[in-house]
Amino acid sequence: MNTNLDARTIVTGGGSGLGLRIAQVMREAGATVLVSDISDEALGAAVEDGFAVTVCDVSDEAQVRDMIATAAEQLGGLDVLVNNAGVAGPTGPVADLDSQEWRRTFDVNIHGQFYCIKHALPHLRRSSDARIINLSSAAGRLGMAGRSPYSASKWAVIGLTKTLAIELGPDGITVNAICPGAVDGPRIQAVIDAKAQMLDRPVEEVTALYHGQASLGRLVTADDVAQAALYLAGPGGRMISGQALAVDGNTEKLY
Repeated sequence: MNTNLDARTIVTGGGSGLGLRIAQVMREAGATVLVSDISDEALGAAVEDGFAVTVCDVSDEAQVRDMIATAAEQLGGLDVLVNNAGVAGPTGPVADLDSQEWRRTFDVNIHGQFYCIKHALPHLRRSSDARIINLSSAAGRLGMAGRSPYSASKWAVIGLTKTLAIELGPDGITVNAICPGAVDGPRIQAVIDAKAQMLDRPVEEVTALYHGQASLGRLVTADDVAQAALYLAGPGGRMISGQALAVDGNTEKLY
């Protein structure tokens, strides 16, 4: 899909996996993209792919402020912010969860999005066609036993998205969330392994449950999500705001 996307774009958590694919698809459509991630090591694949990069832990507001300033200077402004950075968080019954791991999940998954939006807004307000795209999850609209910190943080992303769509509408800024189902890759495999251990069930059995939780009977790919982000950033997304777009093959129950 070529949307002729002439947009100065930041993708957080873009060093690999889903974030990197979003950055690639945006660039292929014509956007100028800067990628941030938590470390030089995490940015390795993005560097090899020729992206402008900067290190940033989105849970640290000072680092976010500096990252946004660097990005806006290098890009000559900002039109699109893709809040992709996130962590899976711990797996287990709520009574057994470590409080620090709980807080870290929220620090990255929701506080990080708040920091990025807060510091990007002065630049986005100077754009004639600004877009904010927040990554939530199917777990942001459905309960997910054993994954309470992740699910709760992703529900918070939906609340932030819908509220800011109202708040920033007068500025002409659209704000939307994408809610992927289980995205094929190393992260979901780690989650499946942890869930199998929690349930004391074979990994193969839990893997089958994850593959079957969508009506389409398959896992989401990074490209599925990237194409949705491109649509929201492009001309077709001009009048779409305040939405939580499910890219999950019609997932109605999470395991």
